[in-house]
Parts: sequence; structure tokens; C-alpha cells
Amino acid sequence: MDDFAKQLQEQEKALEKIRNKLALLPDLPGCYLMKNADGKIIYVGKAKVLKNRVRSYFTGSHDGKTQRLVADIRDFEYIVTGSNIEALILECNLIKTHQPRYNVLLKDDKTFPYIKITNEPHPRLEVTRRVLKDKAKYFGPYPNAYAAQQTKKLLDRMYPLRKCGVMPKEVCLYYHMGQCLAPCEKEVPQEEYDRITQEINSFLSGGHEEIKKELQRKMQEAAEELYFERAKELRDQILNIEAIMEKQKITTTDTKDRDVLGFAVDKGWMCVQILYMRQGKMIQRHASVFPFYGEAYSDFMSFVTQYYSDNPALPKEILLPDMPKGEEAEDSSRPEDAGESIDAGGGAASLQEWLGIKVLVPQRGTKRQLVAMAEENAKVSLDEKFRLIERDEERTSKAAANLGQYIGIESLHRIEAFDNSNIQGTNPVSAMVVFIDGKPDKKEYRKYKIRSVQGPDDYDTMREVVRRRYERVLKENLELPDLIVVDGGKGQISAAIDVLQNELGLFIPVCGLVKDVKHRTAQLMVGDPPEPISLPRDSQEFYLLQRIQDEVHRFAITFHREQRGKSMVASKLDAIPGIGEKRRKLLLKHFGSLKKIKEARIEDFRPLSIGDKLAGQIIAALQEEES
Repeated sequence: MDDFAKQLQEQEKALEKIRNKLALLPDLPGCYLMKNADGKIIYVGKAKVLKNRVRSYFTGSHDGKTQRLVADIRDFEYIVTGSNIEALILECNLIKTHQPRYNVLLKDDKTFPYIKITNEPHPRLEVTRRVLKDKAKYFGPYPNAYAAQQTKKLLDRMYPLRKCGVMPKEVCLYYHMGQCLAPCEKEVPQEEYDRITQEINSFLSGGHEEIKKELQRKMQEAAEELYFERAKELRDQILNIEAIMEKQKITTTDTKDRDVLGFAVDKGWMCVQILYMRQGKMIQRHASVFPFYGEAYSDFMSFVTQYYSDNPALPKEILLPDMPKGEEAEDSSRPEDAGESIDAGGGAASLQEWLGIKVLVPQRGTKRQLVAMAEENAKVSLDEKFRLIERDEERTSKAAANLGQYIGIESLHRIEAFDNSNIQGTNPVSAMVVFIDGKPDKKEYRKYKIRSVQGPDDYDTMREVVRRRYERVLKENLELPDLIVVDGGKGQISAAIDVLQNELGLFIPVCGLVKDVKHRTAQLMVGDPPEPISLPRDSQEFYLLQRIQDEVHRFAITFHREQRGKSMVASKLDAIPGIGEKRRKLLLKHFGSLKKIKEARIEDFRPLSIGDKLAGQIIAALQEEES
């Protein structure tokens, strides 16, 4: 207890220090560095106005992931810059230097491979992830090492540059295969190397068609001269080029080299999709998936800045998505080509100025469709990641076991989760889902119509449902859960525990899932009184909780819509004179729906002993209400 009081005292002291520093923040652009209790930098950001941006972290409410960041902050520093572009570059360098925990990081294993023509008297082709200022020519980036190696393999067969790292004393097998000019034994003119370099440059920049035509010409010559082995080799090269070209998904009317970027976010994760277009054709794509903690667009732009900071093979144009509505704009200036796009407020103009190439945020036309395609691919990649996690039974079972350890439960086999649903107190319902070893067991799901609660009272609704569920469990000797999950915070947890312990004598652990302002799972609370438990956002355990919360919410909402729809049908029929509860049920049972009653003829009502006059009134009333 003394340690806890000491910790609170230190936290309050740190907050007081922060408040004093906030009052001194300047109205200037720059970067800020958030630190934890150990003085370690945990987040780096940039701002057009430092005073406004840094203060926003310590005022108002935040969603769950930002709350986690703010809870760890004990101090901050800032560096004033002369412009937004200087802040952009500085942020990128600081992130790379300090690798802060809460920033989006382009880690070493996320650097992309390039094909390199070395700057040597006798150049070679290499696949490398290290970009050096060595006057070599770099081509790429490629989405993975396999794609780069396969392309290099094709180029090695087509262009006879030397393959050896150290010059040998005599010619090797590559020379006899026609894949090396043998500079170890004879002089190779510089013009020959320049020609080969130019052709490789043309090929890697999207000029496959011209190279293919030249190879077809050489193959025809070899066949006419009866060099059939050489003709077969050239044919294989043409087939390899066609295989590469078949992978292209889309073309544009121009031949400009451009990168198209899009992103998607879900469950605290982000996927950035990059489409590489060369000579107007899409030749490759790459997806990066990672957890994020800040604002989505800001973290996306942070990723983009890091990605292009070390990219030696820049395209002529970069296309970015627009900033989602509701996010705060940091940079409202416009890029040069404002007629076809606007700056997303997240630094597109600064990025354009820094890189020296066009950075556009298209609003319409083909370019906007390309960005939409990148965004759709990002959504698909993210959805695929989550579905793969769910399919991995071993990881799912382990996540359930680990979650039990976090909460303090030895065996977490059965989880029962509850959620309430109503609109302004109308048609209140509740639903329960069951997860066995981390997987949903749909035959165990249950629905509840709320009987005793009037109006939107979430706590009393939770009491009624928990009481009804576990009275039946005790009465019918059903299996008890190892954990009960309620949708909500301290109030809902306390209501559930009160019924379980004081009315039913059951001591089952209860946890609550708190949502953020955007209705996403933000925090796990356990105990009496409930206390938050810190779960890493990118952990399997956190994702399991999200799936449980999403599933019970979906089930409750579906049930509520069913009940609301029936209630609306009932109210429409009840408003017609001469229709009581008995006739209403009879009509719905006979016709099946309100729509079919409205479309019926007068004679269709006679089998129900409803006269022509009343039948006419029913049809007229329903049609009049619709019009």
C-alpha cells in the first residue's frame, strides 16, 4: 500500500511539472518527445503549432489506445523548427534514432530489397537491403526478397554482367553459358557496359515490351542460323518476361512512374498497401501490417515519411488517400497541383517539398480510383490477418489460457459474455454468447427479452439477465462458466457481481470490456472494485477479447432489430379499427409479413372470416401509411 501511495505521489508530481511546462509552449512548428517514468522516449510527434498539439494530450477525453500512451507520460521535450518540412524530417530522424514504443516503426526487417548495379569498373547485379551513397544505380523497392531474386535471376540470363565477387584468374562456367563478358581475360569497352545498364534500366522501369521485341528478333535470327539451343534460351527468357507481365493488374493512359498508397485500420491495427506503377502499369504491390496508437492518418503519414526517407529509387509521383473526417489537420497548405487534389492536412505538401516530386491527394477520376484500389487491398489484407488468427486453433487456445493468467484464473475453458441493446429504452433485449477454448459455440447462444426494466437502465438490465441466466444454470445443473464478460465498465461489473454473490451465492470472476469513443474495445477491467488490466494491443489475448465483444454485440443487435421490426408491424396493425391482438396474429400467420398483407386482394381475407369492408380498410390504411 505504501508503494502504491508513493507511486501516486510521484505521478501527481510529474503531472504538476507537465502542467508548468505546458504553459511555456510556443506557437511555433516543431517536434515533441514524450517520456515515461524512466526518462525513455516513448512517442515522437510533429506539430504545426506545438502549444495546441501537445496540450491536446492532457485535456479532454481520448480513445483507449491514446489513453494508454498518456498514462505512461511523465515528462516531455520539444524542438522548435523553422518550418513544417523541417518538422517532418526531424520527426522521421528522431523515430529512427529512438525507436519509440508507441510510434509506427519501419523496422529493420521491414526494409525493402533493391536490385543494384554496382559502381565498379566491371559492374555486377546485386540484391541488397542496404542503400549506400556509393554512386551505384538502385532499382525497386521490391515487396519481398523472392520477387527481387527472381527478377535478378531473369536479368542474369539476359545480360552478361560479371557474377563473381572477386575477379578469377580464368573464365568460369558463366562465360561458356553466355552469361558473362569475361572481363577477367579480355577488355570490355565502357560503351558495352553503358548499353547493358541502359537496357536493364529500361526493363526495370517497365519497358518490358521493347525488350521482349528485341529478344524475339534475336530468337528468330538464332533459329534461322540453326542455333536452336540459343533460340530455346531466348524463348525461355521471353516466357519469363510474359510471366512477370501477366501479374500486372491495371494500366493507365500515361507512362508515368508512380506509387499509390492506401491504408485501413481495424481493432487497433493498421495495414498500409503500396501499389508500384511503372510506365503506367502496376507491376508489384506490398502490404505492411502493424499495431498503432496515435491518430490513424498521422501514423500513416509517419510510416510514409520513414519509407521514403531512405528510398533511392523515387517515382515521379506519389498518390495518397484523403484524411478521414473527424481527424485533426496538422498542415492545411495545398500542393502545387491543387486543381486535381487537395492536401490531406497530414503533410502531403511538406512531403512534396522534401522529396522534390509530386505528392497528390486525388479527389476524383482515375487516380482516385487507384487510391481506392490500394485502400480496398489494405482492408482485404487486414481482414485476412484476423481470419488467419481465428483459424489457428493452437494460438486461439493459448490466447484463452494466457488471458486466464492475466486475470488470475488457473483454467479458462468456458467464457460467457453478455450485451444489452435498446434504442431510448424501446424493445430492450440482451444476448449471451459462449466461447469454448477461445472459439464461439453458437448452439449455446441465448437471447433475452427484458421483462422488469422500464426505460434505458443498463445496470438493472444486467441484473435481470444475469439473475435469469444463472438461476436456470443452478436449477438445471448446467455447466458454470470460468469467466463472465459484460459489455461495460465498473457499473455493469458491480451489478453482475452483486446478483451472483449476494443473491445466488456464486463466486464466478467477472470482467468488463470498456469501449472507446469510436465504439472499439479499449480496456479490460476485473475485480471488485474493478481495476484495469494492461494487455498489449498487439497480443492474441487482446484480439480474443475484441472478437468476444464484437460477437456478442452483433448477436444482441440482430435480436433487437428482429424485436423492433415485429413491434413496428404490430403497432401498424393495432392502429386499424377492428383489429385486435387475435386478428393481428392471425393475419401475420396467414400472410407472413406486413408487405404481403398490403399487397393482398380483398378476397384473400375471406378464409380468415374477415369481411370485405374490413379487408378494404386494412389495405387502405397500410397503403395510406406508406404514401
